Amino acid sequence: MASALQMTPQLEQIHCEIRDTFRALSNGFQKLDKIKDSNRQSKQLEELTGKMRECKRLIKDFDREIKDEETKSSPEVHKQLNDEKQSMIKELNSFVALRKTYMNSLGNKRVELFDEGGVSEPTADDNVLMASSMTNQELIDAGKKTMDETDQAIERTQKVVEQTIEVGTQTAVTLKGQTEQMGRIVNELDTINFSIKKASQLVKEIGRQVATDKCIMLFLFLIVCGVIAIIVVKIVNPNNKDIRDIPGLAPPAPARRLLYLRTPEHFE
Repeated sequence: MASALQMTPQLEQIHCEIRDTFRALSNGFQKLDKIKDSNRQSKQLEELTGKMRECKRLIKDFDREIKDEETKSSPEVHKQLNDEKQSMIKELNSFVALRKTYMNSLGNKRVELFDEGGVSEPTADDNVLMASSMTNQELIDAGKKTMDETDQAIERTQKVVEQTIEVGTQTAVTLKGQTEQMGRIVNELDTINFSIKKASQLVKEIGRQVATDKCIMLFLFLIVCGVIAIIVVKIVNPNNKDIRDIPGLAPPAPARRLLYLRTPEHFE
């Protein structure tokens, strides 16, 4: 059938590579029947899985080339190429089923076609290749399963959204309380600042008043000292004319002379 198909050089090269891979897979599974050691069987299955992975990539390339050449080829040729692609997909799926059988016989219940250390999500091209090889009932069942999974994902998303809203509400309440507390703290700080300013002004006024009182006391002390000095000088030297009498202080009494009797002639 390959020789009857009209292919571009690129398509023909990909087609030959796919057929070579199928032959290698067939020979590999035939050798697998002759291997008795389970470890060697597992290793052989890993090699075959790698070849199936490569075959899958080639089929995807083949499909892209068909789509690129769709406008350049006739509808009949395009249909033949699509039929050949479907045939290769079914052949690949038969190898996949065969691999699954061998894996089950080895006690491994996990079967993935392209598992590189873990299960990977199918891509859009994978879905196209898988859907093209499925019947209508299988497509309907797959669609229902996908819808159920989508509904479950939506329910989980709604729960996450509800939890997020609840957390957001609690956060908003907490932030509101903290904002009010911060407002009260700011008001208290303003009151304290005002009190500090008033206290500073009061301290300054008290300081000025104390300084004024000290000056007055100093002047009074100097005046008292001066008055005391004058009084002392007057007492010590009452005949000193250079010192004026202190206002309000009586001048010193003149020295009294003793009276003595005089003769009558003295009065005449």
